[in-house]
Amino acid sequence: MTTVTPAAPTQLLAQTGLEARQAIRSGRWSGHTSGTAPHFVQGNVVILPEALANDFLRFCQRNPKPCPLLAVSEPGDPRLPRLGADLDIRTDVPRYRVWRKGELVDEVTDIGALWRNDLVTFVIGCSFSFEQPLIDAGIPLRHIAQGKNVAMYRTNIQTAPAGPFHGPMVVSMRPMTPANAIRAVQVTARVPAVHGAPVHLGDPALIGIADLATPDFGDAVDILPGEMPVYWACGVTPQAVVMEAKPDFCITHAPGAMLVTDLLDSELAF
Repeated sequence: MTTVTPAAPTQLLAQTGLEARQAIRSGRWSGHTSGTAPHFVQGNVVILPEALANDFLRFCQRNPKPCPLLAVSEPGDPRLPRLGADLDIRTDVPRYRVWRKGELVDEVTDIGALWRNDLVTFVIGCSFSFEQPLIDAGIPLRHIAQGKNVAMYRTNIQTAPAGPFHGPMVVSMRPMTPANAIRAVQVTARVPAVHGAPVHLGDPALIGIADLATPDFGDAVDILPGEMPVYWACGVTPQAVVMEAKPDFCITHAPGAMLVTDLLDSELAF
């Protein structure tokens, strides 16, 4: 008799932020979080020494499209009570990236051994949080249908600098028909806390993207006849900025492997 090994799941099947974090904390999931915990807000993560925290806070304030702030921790405190009562930033992200002097030196699933009393956590809104409202509006999303991470690209759009922090904006891309693109602008404009409306539609060359088939982060998806690429500012932008600013030490989430919070998408809309 032939034994069939089940295929590895392509999506974390959690219904709430807490359920997602428990699966991540226990080591049962270390992949991307696109499509998980529908209606719960997800966040990008940047962790920096306190000496750089004020500069990065100003950077986020000057660049609200790619870096809409959801929460900032106290120095050395791994908790973010506004985002979840049972939340520990040291264990609750599927994969973390460790940076030293702008170089990616490691990718881990737990940062307890790296934690310091001077570290400040920034949680930045994520486009995954508006994907369920897009689906609810009847707009299909190919990367979710295919169990992929969203495609992300560095652009020639420069961010407004603050202190040592500067660099290019990163965007996420979703292919859509023109009619769905118009509807997507309407839906996402209501949620500026998770990037808001798109920053560009159509020709990738106009924002410095050479080849949509080779994203800088995430997974490529096909653009079918009659569709156009639609681009949103992305919370992976700080990782491009870290490469430029070269701080001595920084921790971020791995692209697509987000912090899933207890906030509901409806709490962010206006």
